[in-house]
Parts: sequence; C-alpha cells; structure tokens
Amino acid sequence: MSFKSLIQDMRGELGSISRKGFDVRFGYGRSRSQRVVQDTSVPIDAFKQSCWASMPPELLRDVLMRIELSEDTWPSRKNVVSCAGVCRNWREIVKEIVKVPEVSSKLTFPISLKQPGPRGSLVQCYIMRNRSNQTYYLYLGLNQAAASNDDGKFLLAAKRFRRPTCTDYIISLNSDDVSRGSNTYIGKLRSNFLGTKFTVYDAQPTNPGAQVTRTRSSRLLSLKQVSPRIPSGNFPVAHISYELNVLGSRGPRRMQCVMDAIPASAVEPGGTAPTQTELVHSNLDSFPSFSFFRSKSIRAESLSSGPSSAAQKEGLLVLKNKAPRWHEQLQCWCLNFNGRVTVASVKNFQLVAAPLNGPAGPEHENVILQFGKVGKDVFTMDYQYPISAFQAFTICLSSFDTKIACE
Repeated sequence: MSFKSLIQDMRGELGSISRKGFDVRFGYGRSRSQRVVQDTSVPIDAFKQSCWASMPPELLRDVLMRIELSEDTWPSRKNVVSCAGVCRNWREIVKEIVKVPEVSSKLTFPISLKQPGPRGSLVQCYIMRNRSNQTYYLYLGLNQAAASNDDGKFLLAAKRFRRPTCTDYIISLNSDDVSRGSNTYIGKLRSNFLGTKFTVYDAQPTNPGAQVTRTRSSRLLSLKQVSPRIPSGNFPVAHISYELNVLGSRGPRRMQCVMDAIPASAVEPGGTAPTQTELVHSNLDSFPSFSFFRSKSIRAESLSSGPSSAAQKEGLLVLKNKAPRWHEQLQCWCLNFNGRVTVASVKNFQLVAAPLNGPAGPEHENVILQFGKVGKDVFTMDYQYPISAFQAFTICLSSFDTKIACE
C-alpha cells in the first residue's frame, strides 16, 4: 500500500469516527456553530478497535508528518487537528511535528493565537464588526475574497462592555460565549473614560516573572467561583495610548503601544520574544507568590508620565505609528497598505518598532501590524513577529473605541 492510499484511508477512518459521534475538541470546532475550544484526552473506543491502534510508532509519525505537510491551509488543515484529537499518543506526536507560527507561518491550535507570528511575512486576517450587539470577530482570511464573502477561519471574538468609568472588551475563543466567566476566556482590553489609554490583560502569564493585576471584576469572579478552571488573575501585557488632539488639527490618530512582555531587541536580527507553549486553565490559588494591585500595575503607573521613555529605559518594545504622507491630488493622508485597505478612515494605521537608542535601522521600517477599513463593518488586520494574533487583535480593538479628545 502506498503512503498516499494509506493517508487517504486514515482520513476516511477519522471521518467515519467523527460521524459516529466523536467531537474533535482539541481544535476550533468543525463549524461556526460548533466552536468548542478546549483540550481533552478522552480516548475513542471506536478508534481503539480499528487497525490504526496497532500502527508502529515510526510509521505513525511518518504518516502524521505527511498529513501535516500536505494540509497546508484551512479548511483542509482540520485533518491535523483531528489527528491530534484522537488520543494522548497521537496528540503528543502531532504537537512535536507542528511548529510554532514563527517557523511555520501557520495557525493550527488555539495556543497559536498567543504565539508570535512569522518573521518576514504578514499573517492576513480580517475583523467583522456587529454593531447591534457590540461584538467583533477575528477571522483568518482563506482567500482574497474571504472578507467580502464572510468566509474565513474563525479565530477570536470580542464583546464590548461599557462601564461607568471605563470600557472592557472581553476576548474569547468561542464566538457563542464571550464572557468573563467562560472557560474560553483568554484576556481583555480595558480603556479609561476618555478612550485614550488602554491596557491589555492576558488570562495567563507570558513569562515566569509576570505580575498579576487584580481588578474589581476579577475579585467578583473569584467570590462567585464560576468555575475552578478559570484563571481569575489579569496579567498586563501591553499599554496603548493615543495622543490628545488639543488643537483640533486634522490628520490621523497618533498612538503608541508599549509591549510589557516583549523586549525591544526582539525586532533585531537574532532577537527573541516570549512564546507560550500551552493554554493553562487554573484558578488563582495556583499563583500564590504573585502580589496584587488594585487597578493597574506598577509598570503602568511608571509609564503614565512618559510611556515611550520609561519603556525604552526598561528595554521594552514600543510600537508607534508609521508616519503618513499628504496626497495633494486626493487631499488626504496616505499610507501604502499594498492593496489591503480600500476605504479612508481615521481608524487606519500601521505600526513599526520605535528605535531604542540612536537612529532607526532597517528593522524599524518593517510594518509589524497594519489595520484598515475595506467595508462598512469589515476591516483587515495583518501582523507579524514579534507580536501574536491575540495582541494584534487587542490593539486593533482599541481603534474602534470612541476618542472624542483625539479626533
């Protein structure tokens, strides 16, 4: 039997098992109405009884490697997720084979959304806005017409909650359950009253030295004990600030992002950024050594007076607007989005790395994140190393918030 026919038989077996009632819960779900995203190690009795259970490990690894290489894009890549959901043994092999987005440029498992994007190329995504329920959906574009046809691989969802003194954007892996009490909650974006300063919170630490901030919502959640698997801590990973437009001058918004968890050296040749390896679901008791602060981290307070200078002193990565140019014929500010943005909007932006010291180098000209409008409620979002899809999504969400003092 050839490897091609062997792989085809394996896909058929996985499909028949799925039709018998097996729910592939390791990945993003099989359709937009079944986006269950959680890890499970439940074995499949039907699969145990098949001929695939006794396959030699060396042959199994070779077959899985060929499937991983052949299923390069979604939706065919769901076969890789299905293989990882078969049993613990298959999962461990697939996790070894599938590389992080930095190397493979592929988003396969939920943890890929927390890992830095590829080097030297942009991951093309788009955001759909639902005005009626204040919800935003992030998709991976499968083709050039994905945004216009509302067709793409679902990645993340965010819902806007207006508070008396701030605004929260709750981010979830499940589009049908976007709440702080969901076991698919992975973080949030919080703004101040004016919508000029934002803090990005991750539900789990990005590095061992991260400090958890305990806000009012997390304290209430801890008291309610919604689920013992939900992390109640908020770990600040980025701070976004918009420059006040006190003179009322026309032009694009000016913003900068301080990435708390990414060193400035990450954009340099050979530089590295922290990479999460798994999504952890645990309660607050598993972080007993972390100190708590009432509303914002010590780093946030130190950055409030001068975010860029304070961050650069600490060696943190600072992202800033790429300067646009004024087009005399069009009478508007212009940036080269390489055809990814088609509608003029004050929300459109491109972010590059600010130089730490001295003049900017070639690495500071590379666009790390770009965001722009292509339809009434459709926006493109392209990102690359060293930020993740989750971080890029939160930065783009900050652009949706009303900013009266910045217009």
